[in-house]
Amino acid sequence: MRPIQMVDLKQQYLKIKGDVDAAIHNVLDSTAFINGKPVNEFAENLAKYLGSKHVVPCANGTDALQVAMMALGLEPGDEVITPSFTYVATTEVVALLRLNPVFVEVDTKTFCIDPSAIEKAITPKTKAIVPVHLYGQAAPMEEIMQIAEKHNLFVIEDNAQAIGSEYIFSNGAKKKTGAIGLIGTTSFFPSKNLGCYGDGGAIFTNDDTLAVKLKMIANHGQQKRYYHEMIGCNSRLDTMQAAVLDIKLKKLDDYINARRKAADYYDRAFSDHPKITVPFRAKYSRHVFHQYTLILENTDRGKLNEHLATKNIPSMIYYPVPAHRQQMFAKFGGSSYNLPATDWLTERVISLPMHTELDEEQLEFISSAVLNFINH
Repeated sequence: MRPIQMVDLKQQYLKIKGDVDAAIHNVLDSTAFINGKPVNEFAENLAKYLGSKHVVPCANGTDALQVAMMALGLEPGDEVITPSFTYVATTEVVALLRLNPVFVEVDTKTFCIDPSAIEKAITPKTKAIVPVHLYGQAAPMEEIMQIAEKHNLFVIEDNAQAIGSEYIFSNGAKKKTGAIGLIGTTSFFPSKNLGCYGDGGAIFTNDDTLAVKLKMIANHGQQKRYYHEMIGCNSRLDTMQAAVLDIKLKKLDDYINARRKAADYYDRAFSDHPKITVPFRAKYSRHVFHQYTLILENTDRGKLNEHLATKNIPSMIYYPVPAHRQQMFAKFGGSSYNLPATDWLTERVISLPMHTELDEEQLEFISSAVLNFINH
């Protein structure tokens, strides 16, 4: 049996090695390492895939969120509603721009932001909502968009973990996550479902005027070189990463299907166990399984983690400390929040290996190791 990785990038690379190596050599031959032709080609192809009019590539997923918020003209002290159960980048950029993060609950089934909690958190200072499509599951975007329209709020989708996921509206219409709100953002960190071989990110929008502003902010606030119209930053996707991403984009649906097949195997292994809750698959969401995350009851999670490690099986806890309990948010009153559902999840979740290269032998070994520990 091949060694088990949390994400097996090596095996994935070997399957596309010829195409990737050729693309990288083409970039080397062109020496157009910044803003080369592959960057625009990838942006156009990703826009078509997502059904979004505009894709603005940038340096990483955190920058994508920052540039998005800068483009909306938010002022210091404005409030941005965000789940606390998420990676810290989602909330960090809010504070970085001197905005006020307002942390709300998630649904314990979907792990995504709870629309009823959003409604309760809105004040006259609220300007934006940042739903996170966590672990590959779409947040309940139809309800979120209705709330945003009712209160005249911006919606910025954090799609870093769910690119390729589809949201199914109550009328049967479908849209890719990231292309539903006013702005969508993503990360191309290597472990993502669509990951590059370094760092990268992108911003999506259907708003023509906003797209121009996003591009300017990501490029030092300029449209014309040396003529800077607004405060911006330097955030760009380099040509080599774009060339790699364009190859992997063509295989993204195959990658998603492989992840869903692995998730199906795990589901069959664990679904009848009284101490294990398998990932919920919302009827409105095509789950793309960036992570396969269990909820454990009456089980010592730390000892399970140690047991799996003795079998050379990696596992991870995403996330052991929610944002509102992080020291960095103390000045925003983080410790005063009462988010019992979020705290409940942080004490119980554990993620198993999930990637495109898992085979049945590995899946059987992993699931058996988990069950053997819990049953004894």
